[in-house]
Amino acid sequence: MRNINGKDLDGRVAIVTGASKGIGASIAKHLAAEGAAVVVNYASSKDDAKRVVAEITKEGGKAVAIQADLRHKADIIRLFAETKLLYGRLDVLVNNAGIYEFLPIENVTEEHFHKQFNLNVLGLILTTQTALEYFSADGGSIVNISSVVSTSAPATASVYSATKAAVDAVTKSLAKELGPRKIRVNSINPGMVETEGFHSAGLAVSDLRKQIEGQTPLGRIGQPQDIAAAAVFLASPGSSWITGETLHISGGFR
Repeated sequence: MRNINGKDLDGRVAIVTGASKGIGASIAKHLAAEGAAVVVNYASSKDDAKRVVAEITKEGGKAVAIQADLRHKADIIRLFAETKLLYGRLDVLVNNAGIYEFLPIENVTEEHFHKQFNLNVLGLILTTQTALEYFSADGGSIVNISSVVSTSAPATASVYSATKAAVDAVTKSLAKELGPRKIRVNSINPGMVETEGFHSAGLAVSDLRKQIEGQTPLGRIGQPQDIAAAAVFLASPGSSWITGETLHISGGFR
């Protein structure tokens, strides 16, 4: 039920990883619009992260950018310690940081494998592990950003699809493990979404885009705000009895 006396996330604190661009940036903005103080995490895109913070504060929201490379445990520890110093608590963690790289099986290397697994899976696990030290006795909400490729598994995406299948499994397992601590864990599995990375990868005018749109019942690819609205719901009290779910937001694409 919506909070009729204010915004759904008034007084809450959220960390959004990989929030300098794309889906993460949109999630950060939407969380702030609902009253949360938001930590905009970034690894290297400092200017983009500062731009997201500026957009939030311009609208009267609270936000700060904190650099941390989630492939490194020391950076993760610092991210949460700085959040605690600034805001004093943690209520929501959105594990959005991730990378993707498609290669035919003949070209897969150890580097290709570890580059994606170290961030998409291990980084997510270590970030969640550290967050447990900061959630209060009231619990919290963890939202993992997975992908439809965890089940659709397109050609040349064997490693990337495997990382997202792992995220789905981690989500379900942690929901059972952390439920007694009042910590909910859910994942959002987006379809193809138009982001900065989408354009830099040349997908905007690709045959793959046309193919996906042709197989999507709603006939279009997604926009970052399509994902952000669902993330806000999963972070809010309105989803207090939802955990262990994988929500496909893909226009019906499977």
